[in-house]
Amino acid sequence: MFLPPSAESVAVHVATFEKELAAATSARDAQSVRDRYLGRKHSVVASWMQTIGAASSEEKKNIGRYANDLKQAIEQRWQSYTEQAHSTARPAGAVDVTLPGRTHLVGHRHPLTIVRDQLESIFTRMGFTVVEGPEAEDDWHCFDALNMPPEHPARDMQDTLYLTTPIRGDSARSDDLRTLLRTHTSSMQIRYMQAHQPPVRIVVPGRVYRRDDLDLTHSPAFSQIEALVVGEGIALADLKGTLLAFAQQMFSPKVRTRFRPSFFPYTEPSAEIDLSCWQCDGAGCAMCKKSGWIEIGGCGMVHPAVFEAVGYDAEKYTGFAWGIGIERVAILKYQVEDIRLFYENDLRFLEQFPY
Repeated sequence: MFLPPSAESVAVHVATFEKELAAATSARDAQSVRDRYLGRKHSVVASWMQTIGAASSEEKKNIGRYANDLKQAIEQRWQSYTEQAHSTARPAGAVDVTLPGRTHLVGHRHPLTIVRDQLESIFTRMGFTVVEGPEAEDDWHCFDALNMPPEHPARDMQDTLYLTTPIRGDSARSDDLRTLLRTHTSSMQIRYMQAHQPPVRIVVPGRVYRRDDLDLTHSPAFSQIEALVVGEGIALADLKGTLLAFAQQMFSPKVRTRFRPSFFPYTEPSAEIDLSCWQCDGAGCAMCKKSGWIEIGGCGMVHPAVFEAVGYDAEKYTGFAWGIGIERVAILKYQVEDIRLFYENDLRFLEQFPY
């Protein structure tokens, strides 16, 4: 004979239901508990209702009555639970101070910014002053004052981005100066010397522009840092010592320097700067292309014609200047194979560098 549930068994089911609800950690968990007791199929109440078909007439009445009592009791507890949950729910936009704190993402400085800051730090410790100047320049400061006559190849429109149409002629300082995007930061050296008397010790970082195609090693817009030292008794040995100190601080204490004769219109004598490979110590490797040396930039003693253009006494003062590409330093320091990676803003690349 089938025995229907007693009042005590209903109370047990209700107590178990309340215990499981209290243990629920989310609305989804609570709904699962409710469905186990009140669901249409495979629930506690549904299982009692399914036994009615096989019961006698008297048993059907008892089972139906107790199943209904159980259903009502569970529904009452569920309604009380949902009302309480709604009353204690956190309002939209409110802050739950009991939640653990969220860590904010920290951005990364661009590798070119890192290298520029390192360069400026090294040279300011040597006593240099960092100065900046306009990127839109006139051709007298950018070319003529730097001993580049109108027919010089660097003034060809294939190299220079003019903002106004250039007019060829011998009048270096006419009122009809042409405007261009500077091809080097040396133009700021001229401006500084016009406004200051020796001694001079400056570095000039900044963006420069040329008519180059973008490829693995070239860009129409890139960064340079140049230096100028002017005073009495400045010699080539001072230039070499300064560059050696810079290279050993930027790359490796074991780096050596080498000058190869070259030509720049604003320096005489002029040289290309080579550094011994700090990866193989000059023995030859892939980084230095098996030569043991890495070209880094150009340098030389300031040409007397440049001093004459700014009103300095070329018989009294001497000086040296050099220039290197900031991208070139970053490529060597971080072993980057493609200069275009610095400009593409790919976070997978940029996040590899220190803050």
